[in-house]
Amino acid sequence: MACIAASACMDTEVGCQTLQTHDSEKLQSLAKLLRCYRPPSFNGEIENANHDHVMMSSSNITKIMESVATKERRAAVLVCLFEGPGGELRVILTKRSMNLSSHPGEVALPGGKVEEGDADDSATALREAMEEIGLDPSLVEVVANLEPFFSQHQVIVVPVVGLLSRIGDFKAAPNVDEVDAIFDAPLEMFIKEESHRCEEREWRSWKYTRHLFDYETEEQGGFLIGGLTASILIRAASVIYQRSPPFTTHHLDFQQLQKTIIQNTLNDSYDVVKDLTICATQTA
Repeated sequence: MACIAASACMDTEVGCQTLQTHDSEKLQSLAKLLRCYRPPSFNGEIENANHDHVMMSSSNITKIMESVATKERRAAVLVCLFEGPGGELRVILTKRSMNLSSHPGEVALPGGKVEEGDADDSATALREAMEEIGLDPSLVEVVANLEPFFSQHQVIVVPVVGLLSRIGDFKAAPNVDEVDAIFDAPLEMFIKEESHRCEEREWRSWKYTRHLFDYETEEQGGFLIGGLTASILIRAASVIYQRSPPFTTHHLDFQQLQKTIIQNTLNDSYDVVKDLTICATQTA
């Protein structure tokens, strides 16, 4: 299939995909905005120390990337957005199976590690969403990749933003080996104070904050959204709604963290990097 270019600002990293025409004016506008999205530039210094995502120099990011650059250390998740009945943007989430060896019972975005044959990060995210929740890739238009995040297992995680204009055509089919529940939540919740709380933590004298969001559904009860998933959704909501969240955190010494990772001295102590990102908030 040939690529159909939407505009000069369409990012080639998103992949070759036929662009959809959305029935919703909101999704049309969002698609246009995100196709032109570019990650913030890096000026070589750590900035915005009061925000959740701290600016790092491009050289620091390169070094960390190189230390975990193999396919076994790269993954992608799908931030799949659709318009809810009230006109609000909503994101599809899963509750991981209690039988999984890693993060059992935690809320996550559909996604997983890169496999041979995946053309790019968007292909990985779409394949994993199909395998985990039965989401047909043809229903989703990928419009942007956000900045990479760094997981607790030293895996580079790329958030892939996709738009689902025909939510009625999505027939959820959870893979029972991986997923216990599929639900959706309002995206704007992740830059509001109402459902947000946090845990202050410390590791080797480094203080940091873990973000948590409590969300109640009418049919499935309550869910706790935290860790890397919460950080990714805070970033996605900040980009899409073009405003920062009202809450702030303590931050680690990222330069020392970089040295620790590169020197392979973290060993089995990964909790400190669980909620960290190597992305940045846009400067004003």
